[in-house]
Amino acid sequence: MTSLSDYFQTDWQAMTVNDWIGTILTVVIFLLMVGAYFYVFRPKNRDKLESMKHIPFEEDNESSGDHHGRT
Repeated sequence: MTSLSDYFQTDWQAMTVNDWIGTILTVVIFLLMVGAYFYVFRPKNRDKLESMKHIPFEEDNESSGDHHGRT
């Protein structure tokens, strides 16, 4: 049985440009998602987000010109 640290070893010298781009992009997206979760689930922002919950439906009705939701 190998140790858990053997599974997480990385050869940093052997990483290519694509590996670095993928790693950096993954970390940045992860941090943005954590920030979005904290913003959305913070009780202080509830009223602001609740007031905007119908915006996608209103824009659909205005752009199509139909009030029944059909195109």
